[in-house]
Amino acid sequence: MRLGVLDVGSNTVHLLVVDAHPGARPLPAHSHKAELRLAQLLDDSGSIGDDGVQKLIAVVRDALQAAEDKGVEDLLPFATSAVREATNADDVLARVEEETGVRLQVLTGPEEARLTFLAVRRWYGWSAGKLLVLDIGGGSLEIAYGIDEEPDTAVSLPLGAGRLTAGWLPGDPPDADAVRALRRHVRAQIARTVGEFSRFGAPDHVVATSKTFKQLARIAGAARSADGLYVQRELKRESLEAWVPRLSGMSADQRSELPGVSEGRAGQLLAGALVAEGAMDLFGVESLEVCPWALREGVILRRLDHMGSA
Repeated sequence: MRLGVLDVGSNTVHLLVVDAHPGARPLPAHSHKAELRLAQLLDDSGSIGDDGVQKLIAVVRDALQAAEDKGVEDLLPFATSAVREATNADDVLARVEEETGVRLQVLTGPEEARLTFLAVRRWYGWSAGKLLVLDIGGGSLEIAYGIDEEPDTAVSLPLGAGRLTAGWLPGDPPDADAVRALRRHVRAQIARTVGEFSRFGAPDHVVATSKTFKQLARIAGAARSADGLYVQRELKRESLEAWVPRLSGMSADQRSELPGVSEGRAGQLLAGALVAEGAMDLFGVESLEVCPWALREGVILRRLDHMGSA
């Protein structure tokens, strides 16, 4: 059957259409996305203003039309940290449902981490052993660890690249003191969680997902997206540490000229790099592999599992 997953994230609203059935690998059929930056549309009270809600409704309508055009039989709509943490989340969800008929399921941070972990586990298989999975989104950082399809532990921290850029790095390029302050904040937040993971022992394989990690790996020399899903892409901490000061001295326009960096994400790449560097350092990771599957694929796989057991 043809499934669609509608991901209302902190940066983008992304419809992924796949051909899938239980027991088989989902095959991508269509992708439709719009840059919305909900995480940056929150007002001083932490709510999404009327303009932001109207934009969200319009984007969801467009995605629905795309899903209908592509013959989607079952749509799985969900929202992540930007909607989850908005002080008016219930009102936003009610308006979206009233205007579009779409009832967005709001995932908790740990649910995001667990579903992303499931996708990574299915991609690499059991031979990967104990996995440590890192995922930097627009609003949050998810970390999960385990040897099965369900992680032994999973956490979500408010360290998304979009959120941190808006709250900590107003300049372009940012002030050096602001960068240092953000670095301290990021590392203090991550350090609080390290003990929760270290009691399980060292991972056999460290994996990252998300656009942020893909772009950081690309500027550090990894293969292009055009080279295909099955090309191994690695990010070494040594390379990342060399890039962080370079990124901090660049404007967003200059970063957008780097290989693999989109104009829409260039402004928040430095914050993402600080989070990635901090996580790799504090967890003692010298090198990680970038997985092409992430949260959306995890949502699809969980749905297929439920269909197969029904």
